[in-house]
Amino acid sequence: MCGILGVVATTPVNQLLYDGLMVLQHRGQDAAGIATAEGDAFHMHKGPGLVRDVFRTRNMRALPGNMGIAHCRYPTAGSSSDSAESQPFYVNSPFGIVLGHNGNLTNAEQLKEEMFRQDLRHINTNSDSEVLLNVLAHEMQATAKGFRLDLDTIFAAVSGVHRRCRGAYAVVVLIAGYGLLAFRDPYGIRPLVIGTNETPGGTEYLLASESVALDTLGFQVLRDVEPGEAIFVDLQHQMHHRQCSQNPVLAPCIFEYVYLARPDSVIDGVSVYETRLRMGEHLADKVIRKIPVEEIDVVIPIPDSSRPSAMQLAQRLGIPYREGFVKNRYIGRTFIMPGQSTRRKSVRQKLNTVAQEFKGKRVLLVDDSIVRGTTSREIVEMARAAGALKVYFASAAPPVRYPNVYGIDMPTRSELIATGRSDEEIACEIGADALVYQDLDALKASIRDLKPTLSCFDTSCFDGTYVTGDVTPEYLDAIEQAREGKIAAASEDGGASQQMHLNLMSVD
Repeated sequence: MCGILGVVATTPVNQLLYDGLMVLQHRGQDAAGIATAEGDAFHMHKGPGLVRDVFRTRNMRALPGNMGIAHCRYPTAGSSSDSAESQPFYVNSPFGIVLGHNGNLTNAEQLKEEMFRQDLRHINTNSDSEVLLNVLAHEMQATAKGFRLDLDTIFAAVSGVHRRCRGAYAVVVLIAGYGLLAFRDPYGIRPLVIGTNETPGGTEYLLASESVALDTLGFQVLRDVEPGEAIFVDLQHQMHHRQCSQNPVLAPCIFEYVYLARPDSVIDGVSVYETRLRMGEHLADKVIRKIPVEEIDVVIPIPDSSRPSAMQLAQRLGIPYREGFVKNRYIGRTFIMPGQSTRRKSVRQKLNTVAQEFKGKRVLLVDDSIVRGTTSREIVEMARAAGALKVYFASAAPPVRYPNVYGIDMPTRSELIATGRSDEEIACEIGADALVYQDLDALKASIRDLKPTLSCFDTSCFDGTYVTGDVTPEYLDAIEQAREGKIAAASEDGGASQQMHLNLMSVD
């Protein structure tokens, strides 16, 4: 899960890209970077940390040009918090190319070997994004007519990327002296939307991971980039597009709607906010079947992404909705905290109870999902400590039983609380009197209710079905063994241990 932006404007784009990254900061807090193009020259600044910490006035002044891309990074499988893996990435041969990538390649190791043995290209980091950049550069070299690029060459190179790369990728690319390229994998797993802004100097184009970036920057949403499609905006501000995959299928990651995306975004034509309202309605129907409604006095959300679902659930049940937790917005997300003990401590620092909403009441807590269960357990304990007579727990998402390999660095199967446990056993683990999970069919229906033509999703973290068809049990075993080996090695050194644990995600 990363945030990407690409813009072709009539005025300098550095501030525009910075503002866009601030809007997409929820998609990655590990590192940030901006690259701009001024003629045939690139200017770039990137580094670890939040957007506001990476860029200073002197950095912004060093980013001239009316065209650029930006990236905020969330570390995924195989990556680290090393500043060398901050994006965008750059390669100068055979054409100057700068690339930002959201997603994760499932065949990165195979491609890396091909790069070394066949394509004679060297990969400097462990990042699959650098692998993708070099695949694109090689395909451009292979299809180019001499040392010049044309539209057919550019789109043919993207077709070559689709043939060779597996997994999820939404990509923005600057090509020196030519323009801005963007494309999406043949399944459209990760989101990418394009918008326009009409100015006296001509039409401006902005591509972003979420529509909220277009809204806040004053661009009108044109449409989503289609699965397998490539968009190219040249230096004359002309937009060209072409389908570069033979068999594209739209199968967006359903976890974008559950948790990842901002509620004010629209992804593939579906409002995230409205989807979460529908999740609450479907979840209410299941709560009715599982818990006597008269046994619930109040519905309380776990801030922030579960609020729409909790509100709609409460309305459907006819039970008061209350805000029982106050969130400290100056504490980092719990899933990027180093180690379990620190993560537990951070929950207490991040959330505090409004005691009167719990004392003497039977409460139903609603969260967007449960991954490790660590945070859920702490929250249940906090509710009881505040005086709750009973604590029921409801998840707007189904049980997370499998890793997500498409750009969300979820824990190993052994760390997922739902692996090998029934709902009753999970309820016992987190200390709840009862636990209700959303059904997967109901989660899908929450989106289809709003767009019936959207029939296919990546739901791999819930059902273990990976849409790209290349993720085997052996692949998952290899990923988990590599992760466990890195954690064990890092634990021998305190400082390294902290950095390694930054790669472990716990969404709850």
